[in-house]
Amino acid sequence: MPNTKSAAKAMRQSIKRNLRNVKAKDKFKAAVKEVKRLITAGKKSEAAKAIEAAMSALDKAAKTHVIHKNTASRKKSRLAKAIAKIK
Repeated sequence: MPNTKSAAKAMRQSIKRNLRNVKAKDKFKAAVKEVKRLITAGKKSEAAKAIEAAMSALDKAAKTHVIHKNTASRKKSRLAKAIAKIK
């Protein structure tokens, strides 16, 4: 338990931030998994549509510092490369 008013407020803020970060992380992870599923199924056109949502979710997560911007770039690059490989 926090001992001071400022510690109590910091704890409330921490809980809010954690919930927001978990939500953003879940969103981009689900979007990336969907793209990977479509890639393995060989559905290039559907994967190309799904990658837009994944890239958007990754950019938003990077913008709010949920993940590092280079991590987002790396994931986006690898997804795009995998889609390009599909015949």
